[in-house]
Amino acid sequence: MTSTGSVAGKTVFITGGARGVGAEVARRLHGKGASLVLTDLDAAPLTELAGLLGGDRVHTILADVRDLGAMESAAASAVDRFGGIDIVMANAGIATYGSVLKVDPAAFQTLMDVNVMGVFHTVRATLPSVLDRRGYVLIVSSLAAYAAAPGLAPYNASKAAVEHFTHALRLEVGHRGVDVGSAHMSWIDTPLVRDVKADLSTFGEMMSKLPFPLNKTTSVQACGEAFVSGIERRRRQVNCPGWVGALRWLKPLLSTSVGERQVVKFVPDLLPRMDAEVAGLGRSMGSRTTEIEDR
Repeated sequence: MTSTGSVAGKTVFITGGARGVGAEVARRLHGKGASLVLTDLDAAPLTELAGLLGGDRVHTILADVRDLGAMESAAASAVDRFGGIDIVMANAGIATYGSVLKVDPAAFQTLMDVNVMGVFHTVRATLPSVLDRRGYVLIVSSLAAYAAAPGLAPYNASKAAVEHFTHALRLEVGHRGVDVGSAHMSWIDTPLVRDVKADLSTFGEMMSKLPFPLNKTTSVQACGEAFVSGIERRRRQVNCPGWVGALRWLKPLLSTSVGERQVVKFVPDLLPRMDAEVAGLGRSMGSRTTEIEDR
């Protein structure tokens, strides 16, 4: 199903809704008349966003996507508040730093728990209501599902995993009237990306050395606009910018010696320096993620 539909009067459940793309999509959907259920672990920006949006169409919940019970409680709260869930955006995600040889194994596990198990928990908890309403599920993957980058193996793996999860889920629920899509973005100017740039000078250097257009950054506003359009049209794929969609078809080429040629040139020099920066930080995750984990 790809028909355009209004989100007015619909209930949208968004994880990672306090900042970045999640918050931008929430603002835009609220402006179009949707009721919102926003979950996050970061209480202050979540409360601030709810205050800015105002009204009785915003329901915020502190919930950890790694906890299936917490997500089931959040989904039940959403149904109690608004009568059901029409649209789900599984958006919560984190990144780690460092090569496979040097990344903190605990950080790798945390990323997989958030980025992969968190998607499963979100979908598992909300799907009964979405099925009742013949709704739509958007799972946030990334350009990283198509094109790998050195020093980001856990993130790359997680986004490839949830892309394939999306395809399997679509096969399971399509005949029941539920549409399922995946979202794929290039580098977006979100708090997550800004945190990495602030921590690692080598990250910005790596971005600048990637082949065009993989070295370009897109605004949160442009991404939010693309996501909302995809949600309204219940698209199988949402790409931001649009050229990301072309890389889906080029994916087999990107992992060949030809596709990797420009990247492998800078790895011998840059990756050891990145690992040294990560070691100097004493952590393999962003400062905000680490702070939330330490609470």
